[in-house]
Amino acid sequence: MLMRELLRLFGQIALLRRGPQDVPASPLLLIVTVLGFIAISFLVKSLLPATQGPWLLELMVEVLFMLGWYAVLLRFVNRPERFLQTATALFGYQIVLAPPIAAAIWLVQQFQKDATWLLPSLAIALMLVVWLVAAGARILKAALEWSMPASVAMTILQTVAGELLVLTLFSPAT
Repeated sequence: MLMRELLRLFGQIALLRRGPQDVPASPLLLIVTVLGFIAISFLVKSLLPATQGPWLLELMVEVLFMLGWYAVLLRFVNRPERFLQTATALFGYQIVLAPPIAAAIWLVQQFQKDATWLLPSLAIALMLVVWLVAAGARILKAALEWSMPASVAMTILQTVAGELLVLTLFSPAT
């Protein structure tokens, strides 16, 4: 029952109806949510066509980077007490959005050579990326008390910085 309520809360956060202030400030809940994020990411990677490289290690780097990024950011803006709720909300809403994002990725991969269906598949994927950024920015807006444009920019910056770190660490030397 508790897991269902938690997923419902994360769903409400993903739908932009609730925020990190509605998440209990619990270290155990953060750990459980991060483990859930890792598990759903593992499941998604298992269902999609084979991924090249050490994706499990890349996922661990992504998780640690995200935790570190928001711990430093919240300390920098003098709101470290909001870390547990913010980080839990950030990992939690991504658990909810992972299945539709995985489906969109699968569609794009399936229709790469089919011009009729590729554009709609890409449009769906783009819509989900925009939704992911909007939900993440809304969480940051509540946590940091920043404007929405600044929160969107920070969400995009964190995503790009994380991707660059993974590419730097795991790209084969050319």
